[in-house]
This record gives sequence, C-alpha cells and structure tokens, in this order.
Amino acid sequence: MRAVVQRVSGASVTVQDSVTGSIERGLLVYLGVAAGDKESDAAYLAEKVAGLRIFNDENGTMNLSLAEVGGGVLVVSQFTLLADARKGRRPSYSDAASNDVALKLYEEFIAALRAKGLETACGVFRASMRVAYVNEGPITILLDSKKLF
Repeated sequence: MRAVVQRVSGASVTVQDSVTGSIERGLLVYLGVAAGDKESDAAYLAEKVAGLRIFNDENGTMNLSLAEVGGGVLVVSQFTLLADARKGRRPSYSDAASNDVALKLYEEFIAALRAKGLETACGVFRASMRVAYVNEGPITILLDSKKLF
C-alpha cells in the first residue's frame, strides 16, 4: 500500500460538481492499494499517517502530529500510485489490487483513522475526482507499507 501525504491548509474533492469531502488544516492522503496488500498494511499506514510529526510547534520546528494540531485528513483513492512506467510510455497498473480488494482496504484505512479520533473525509472510490488543495510548506511525504522507500 502506498500513500502520498501532503500537509495542507485546506483541501476538497469534487465528484460531478458536488463536494464529497473537505478539510481545513490537516493532511491530504492519496492512497494506492497493491495486489497482495492486507489489513495489516492499512493499519500500518493509518498509524504512520496519524503519527507523522510534520506540523510546526511554537518554535517553528516540525514536531507535532495531526491530533496535536486538531487537523483533519482527506483520503483520496489513487490506483495510479502503483503504476510501473519503467518500460515504454504507457504505465502498467498490474501491481494495483483488484477493485474489490482495494475498496475493502481503502475503507479499512479510513476506519482506522476515524478510530483514532481523527476527522476524516474522503473522495469516492473509482470516481473521476477533482482535488483542490493548498500544500503548506510545501510538505509532501511518500509512504509504503512494504517500506520500499
């Protein structure tokens, strides 16, 4: 399972001209589920996202977590995070999980964040979405449940 995590001062996702999720200060998480991922991958990434100390403290040092600043999370499914573009010009998505598996683990990831008491909004799985956000910093973190990077 892979995630691109961005610290934002605001973010929203729109599907067919309707906002389906939005947050103010917090984290925008693009989430890709790989073939072979399990519940443990969703739990690991949820724990990692919730605990990332990437918000500034009173000294301007990135030392605070999402819960400590009272921020929210906007989770957007993105199978293209599993793209393999090493050969040719058309990326392969064969490493992405099937729709059924990906949906289940996407929902488990969201549930794990909510279980930690975090305000969590989301996009619509498999929908064409427009995501708007203001990246603060800019801060962008790449996570992989298999610790490939």
